[in-house]
Amino acid sequence: MNILVISGDESRSFDDYKNYFPDSTIDVLEQSELSAQTLSDQLLSYSGESLLLIDARSENIEFKNSAAELFELVAETTEDWSLIYADYEVDDQGCLSDEHLLDHHIGRVRDNTDYGKVWVLNLEKVQQVLPLAKTTKQHFLYELRLRLSECGELIHIANRYAGSPYRIFKAVGEQNVFDYLMASKESQLELELILNEHLKRIDAYLAAGDYYAPVPYYSKEYDLTASIIIPVNDRPEFIGAAIDSILAQTVQDIEIIVVVNGGESDPTIPEVQAYLPGGTKYEAAKPEVRLVVLDINNIGLCLNVGLKRARGKFYVQLDSDDQLTPDAVEKIAAVYDSDDTIGMVIGSYEVWEKDGKSGEIHRMDSIAVVTHDEWTEANGRNNLLRINGAGAPRSFYIETARDLGYLDMNTSAFARNYGEDYDFVSRMSEHHRIGRVWDPIYKVIRHGGGTDHNINRATVDRNNNAKDEMRREAIYRRQIMNEVNYG
Repeated sequence: MNILVISGDESRSFDDYKNYFPDSTIDVLEQSELSAQTLSDQLLSYSGESLLLIDARSENIEFKNSAAELFELVAETTEDWSLIYADYEVDDQGCLSDEHLLDHHIGRVRDNTDYGKVWVLNLEKVQQVLPLAKTTKQHFLYELRLRLSECGELIHIANRYAGSPYRIFKAVGEQNVFDYLMASKESQLELELILNEHLKRIDAYLAAGDYYAPVPYYSKEYDLTASIIIPVNDRPEFIGAAIDSILAQTVQDIEIIVVVNGGESDPTIPEVQAYLPGGTKYEAAKPEVRLVVLDINNIGLCLNVGLKRARGKFYVQLDSDDQLTPDAVEKIAAVYDSDDTIGMVIGSYEVWEKDGKSGEIHRMDSIAVVTHDEWTEANGRNNLLRINGAGAPRSFYIETARDLGYLDMNTSAFARNYGEDYDFVSRMSEHHRIGRVWDPIYKVIRHGGGTDHNINRATVDRNNNAKDEMRREAIYRRQIMNEVNYG
């Protein structure tokens, strides 16, 4: 088996790999020389059945003595494979932990999915997919992985314990769902292009404007402009500020439906009752606050129950620990008015942080306004398959939600009060345009009890599994749509 090492340090030597792979030739491609052309040329220069590709640009990698035999036997005994990857160990200053990677399937198209640092490549399949695109300047392995997934199986060698074939030396980082916001515009555009080409090759790409239809409820009159539905469980310290942000809207023909899912003993209930008739914060001239109490903690159920009771034309999202800016509903409604094919509107948001001691919130200047620029008119619904977020707040025609079958209620694989909105955005975008509000109209509040940052790996994997399953279903739907349309 030949070995190609991609190195980020020209002074590093990889001669010790000979101890683990004594019969192999080791070539090194420095990062300074790395390009789509040089990587393609190097990979195409090899003969034989397989190649071990080692990405050592950022970490030192150490192999187990049995790694070579494991890789060779898996390759020999597996049919129609194109790439083999494996779980690995992490050595963080002497503290060992295991990285258990996810099994591959057609929905694993996120650009940040971890496939490890060591791949066995089927050279026959490599010949079929190269060269890489000349437009690729940074994300060579992302493109290579997607291309290889189109012509063969990606095989995962899993680990129970002490079963990983290699170890990397690095610090174990926090799991933060906001990490993707830090990527450069240039990087995002390249990743978008790589995914677009992949979707085209597997007949899952939706061209700009395809399949959009007018919303049948565009001209219909409703009692109210919007219904803001808040699902909540045990958030008495936040719910008042969330409700107040709705009562302060410049558009007042709206309603607030708070769906508490912690049962009758949920401490959020008294805080909401203060806004009902007879309560200390009740104002007859303000939008009505309605309270629904459930005893099943299921966010999709909360939203669907609210949607069934809603009297507004549009639903507007508000999480119990976040806030709307005063002009949020006004700006959302204006977008709907502009085009009868728009079935959903997605806004932009700022990230704020709550001080654990004072309780005050402060704008996090380190995170710019999150506009999700990747949601373009031409390509937003394709790009959605690459990233985990679609933006906030989200809004849609309430009757269109009913037409689409409402939101997922933890019936999708791996869903645990996560991804119901992502799945719905994907389905909606296949039928109607997604309008945008580029101004920040939403405040995401980070706090110690939040679920959007610094979460453990097991939760991240479960959540990624859920959305990747939704991506798989979306890809299948789109392939069927394209087959029907183009024959």
